[in-house]
Order: sequence, then structure tokens, then C-alpha cells
Amino acid sequence: MSEPVAIVALALDAALGWPDWLYRRIGHPVGLFARVIDACERWGNRPAHGAMRRQAQGVATMGLLVGIAGGGGWALQAGLSCALGPFAWIGIALLAFPALAQRSLHDHVAPVADALERGNLPAARQAVAMIVGRDVAELDEAGVSRAAIESLSESFCDGVAAPLFWLLALGLPGVWAYKAINTADSLIGHREARWRAFGWAAARIDDGANLIPARLGGGLICLAGGGGWSTMLRDARRHASPNAGWTEAAMAGALGLRLAGPVRYDGEAYDKAWIGTGREAADAADIRRALAVYRRACLLLWLVAGGVQLI
Repeated sequence: MSEPVAIVALALDAALGWPDWLYRRIGHPVGLFARVIDACERWGNRPAHGAMRRQAQGVATMGLLVGIAGGGGWALQAGLSCALGPFAWIGIALLAFPALAQRSLHDHVAPVADALERGNLPAARQAVAMIVGRDVAELDEAGVSRAAIESLSESFCDGVAAPLFWLLALGLPGVWAYKAINTADSLIGHREARWRAFGWAAARIDDGANLIPARLGGGLICLAGGGGWSTMLRDARRHASPNAGWTEAAMAGALGLRLAGPVRYDGEAYDKAWIGTGREAADAADIRRALAVYRRACLLLWLVAGGVQLI
């Protein structure tokens, strides 16, 4: 894509994000994907069905979902090209920017630091609960801080770097197909017995879609943070995900922190490996440092996008 689609989409996202008033009025495009996934899950993930059948129906679900998202993106892009000719890139950028989450991610993490700086741990727990799936009721200040930083670093990949990568690679079909895949992974790509077979395809496809962006994102965090390379290369594979560990380990190294470690989900403890060899006692100042690294990493992505579009 030679037109400045990606740069304009990044600028719109940074300036506007997806405001709460707009979300309350019309929702968000990924809500459509969630409804399709929910309907398919009710159809294809019945307990009476065997594991192989549920796995096959999960594959069919992903085919349908990617077809809707990618096909819809292709139709919109083709329609804009026919209707607007050389100015189609403006419309494409307008339809692409909701797939990015630069501002939204920043705006969800910053309130955690705000609450901790006021000494209001319950409010900090409530704020971090908006962005993580773990149990937060018993987290202390360090646990809340680490959770916020982990979410920020992991989401830099699937909320910013990966959508931008697929926008640059395949335009509207690519970016919205990616968002559909990532939504499916977040909803059904789990290892629990209920989801293991039906969500298998969602998890594997999401792993493939994030393979390059995760490593690119980790490198950009190291550049933005002035270090962290050795921690990223050593510890990225300690994460349960083949991709999320790259950006998380990069952030841990850049900040001199230990992230991940034991965690609780739905009342059950999980003994996750630690990532990084620095301090465990993170605080609000570390969240602020992580947000500064994140902003610089986003700016580096802008440079990458500009360079690609000049080629």
C-alpha cells in the first residue's frame, strides 16, 4: 500500500481512540465477531459432541469468521477504490483505525497508576480488572502494578503491532481478519476442557498471525526502553504463549522487573514461570515508566509504517 493509509490510521487512533460515548451508542466492530463466535459456539461446542467433531466445528467456525471479516474488508476496500479512485486511501484509513488500540490501551492502563498514586488500592484493583482476566481481589500494590505492565506489554502486540502489520501487508481484509482471529482466540482459544477442542483452531491460527508481529514488537520495546534484549531472548519462551512472551520479556528487561509468576484465575492458582530477573516490587512509578516505553515504541511503529509505505 503506497498511500499513507497506515500513518493516517495510526494518527486517527492516537488522536481519537474509540470514545466511550461512541462505544455506548454503536458498540465496536469486534462486537460483531463476538456475536458470530457466540452463535457458532452454541452450535458447534455441545458437550454431547465428541472432541474430534467439536474440533472440526471449531475449524469451520474460524473459516466462517475469517471469511466474514476478510471478505467484508475486501468488499469495502474494493468499493472505496471504485467510488473514490485515487482518494480511496482516505476512506480505507477511516475504516482501518478502529482496529488499532494505541490510545485505548494507554487510557486503560494509566488509571491504574493514578489510583496507586492516590493510595487507593481498591480503585487500582478495579481499574486493572478492566484489562486482565486474573483474580485481582487479593493483589497488593506490586501485584496490581505487575498485572498492568504485563497487560500493556502483551497488548502492544495484539492491539497495535499485529493489526498494523496486517494492515500494511493486506489492507482492510488483513487488519479485520486479524481482529476476528484475535477476538476468537480471546473468547474460545483456551485450554480448559470446555474450550480445548472447539477453540483449538482459534488458538493455533492466532499463534501464526502473531508470529512476526510479536517479535517485531519485542524488538521495538527494547529499542524504546534502551535495553532488555538479553532478557527477551532468554525469557520469551518461558511464557505459555509462543508469542506473548516476546513483548512481556522485553518490557521486563527494559524496566529491570520480574513479571508473570504465580497467578490465580477463577479461584484456581497457576504456578507460571517468572520472566525477568529484576525487582518483584513494582509500583506506580514503574507503570509510568512502562507507559513511556510504550509511547516510544508506538512512535517507532509510526516510523516503520512510514518507511514501508515509502517503498
